[in-house]
Amino acid sequence: MPPIPQEIIEQIAAANDIVEVIGGYFPLRRMGGTFKALCPFHNERTPSFNVNPHRQIFKCFGCGAGGSVFRFVMDYEHLDFVAAVRKLADKAGIKIPEAEMSQADYERADLRRRLLALHADAADFFHQQLMRGKSADTARDYMKKRGLSAEVAKSWKIGFAPDSWDGLLSAMQSAGYSEMELQESGLFSHGEDRGKTYDRFRGRVMFPICNDTGEVIAFSGRVLFAEQSPAKYVNSPETMLFTKGNVLFGLHKSKRALIAAKQAIVCEGQVDLITAFEAGVQNVIAPQGTAFTDRQARILKRYVDEVVLCFDADAAGEKAAERSLPHLLAEGLLVRVMTLPQGEDPDSLIRTQGAEAFRKRVAAAKDFFDHQIDRATSSPDFATPRGKIAAARKIAELLAFIPDGIAREAVLNNAAMRLEASPQDLRVLIKRAPQRATLAEENAEPERAEPITLDPTKEWLALLALRSPAARMWLQAQGCDRVLNDGQPDSALLLKVLDADFRTDEPSSVNAWLATLEPGEEASLSSVLERAVPPEARVVAEDCWHELERRVLLRRRQSVEAQLRTPGIAIEDMARLHQQVLDFQRQLAALPPPRAPKASG
Repeated sequence: MPPIPQEIIEQIAAANDIVEVIGGYFPLRRMGGTFKALCPFHNERTPSFNVNPHRQIFKCFGCGAGGSVFRFVMDYEHLDFVAAVRKLADKAGIKIPEAEMSQADYERADLRRRLLALHADAADFFHQQLMRGKSADTARDYMKKRGLSAEVAKSWKIGFAPDSWDGLLSAMQSAGYSEMELQESGLFSHGEDRGKTYDRFRGRVMFPICNDTGEVIAFSGRVLFAEQSPAKYVNSPETMLFTKGNVLFGLHKSKRALIAAKQAIVCEGQVDLITAFEAGVQNVIAPQGTAFTDRQARILKRYVDEVVLCFDADAAGEKAAERSLPHLLAEGLLVRVMTLPQGEDPDSLIRTQGAEAFRKRVAAAKDFFDHQIDRATSSPDFATPRGKIAAARKIAELLAFIPDGIAREAVLNNAAMRLEASPQDLRVLIKRAPQRATLAEENAEPERAEPITLDPTKEWLALLALRSPAARMWLQAQGCDRVLNDGQPDSALLLKVLDADFRTDEPSSVNAWLATLEPGEEASLSSVLERAVPPEARVVAEDCWHELERRVLLRRRQSVEAQLRTPGIAIEDMARLHQQVLDFQRQLAALPPPRAPKASG
């Protein structure tokens, strides 16, 4: 089938403002005429990710990523071009003729759309079961016991999965979903012994897991009675829609509060988060599980500077805090630990003592390392030499996760004093810490396509061919192949620009074409588009083109002169080559000198 028509891609590009689209994923801060943020594609502490609303492009001056709104959605959501176009078309309410897509692209995009619809319908089914289902009395009692009202259940779309093998299955089959869609959703299992499909979630309170735009992509089911299952919570398996380590529960509701507070309170479970949010403490999130992944920490860094870990005050909670530390520190986040009374969690604390008591404990949260040292030095074992060594080794392993050497040294000196150890001994232990190698591997950046480096003259020509109608028309009339056939990557890219079919005066047309390039090519041209077009664009284009012609003639003359130096060359060949040298000199003399200064920036 033919590809999506260019005019439809341009229409989609024009309807999706890049600032609005990227700002829907994470906060952007206005800096003059552009917007900046921490780059989502690599680790950084100082924002180098730039969004230009006038050119409708993004560019990271740290890792080199860049391109159109299509490229951003492709890279951020790990979609192919067609899927990104369809997502942005849906956002803008633009219909793409299905016949215009390849069968494979259409099937993948359609499956994703159907899975989102299936999850939305499943959330409705579970919610209706909780609110009105005859078998949900126990679930409703649980909700009342946890202080979760009907209004809260409605706001968070909390539901109940009946203790039935086919409650959801029958409802989704009746709604017209195919067997393949049911299997791909992750909401059903296929038992080899039973020989049929059945509900994955049964007899559980259901919490929808949403992406950061509020679409339901998975579920977390909490068991009502401990004896029912050894697993208190069960999450959906990973699917086309859901990757556990990439999602933060509650982010779609709390992101504005996170930005305002510049602080995230990390809760262990969904109920803790919901109780805090509904009590007015809204800068809260929860990982899918207890500990953070590097991807979750990177997402969080776009919103906040500080994290307060609020895990249960038991061994499992302490372990979860320790496992979260390396990923949070790697993103340059400040990490504090909130102490809860023994046997309490955020939900019970807020319900018994109120939100203000919870806020006070957040404000009193200690720096992570002070908290760890307090625990180590308060242990009875610390009074023994063996206990002191064990404590020093444990703190050193944690210090090894601090990526900044100056910050690590400051914490190290304080730790050494409190642990009654010398700073040098701690430094030795840090070097031996096994986590250092593991951390480096976990936080290694994925390889990105390297942008193509353009020669400065070709860079000017690319800019003018992209943005000046008059310069572009003149350049296309010059017979580009004779000058740009040197086999260099930047020459090939400039040829692509000159051969392309787009309108230079419409960013949506240019960006629709940019999205068809390889990532490295698109990133290179995004840098080019950041420059200002000189006032005499046509004159500058002619000057640059003549400069390329001059280089071609010089290379050819030098080649001929090298042949003239060949030992034993025949007289007739020498005469012919001398004539060629003279011809090249005449052509060089005929080239006009530069006439216009180039704009800066």
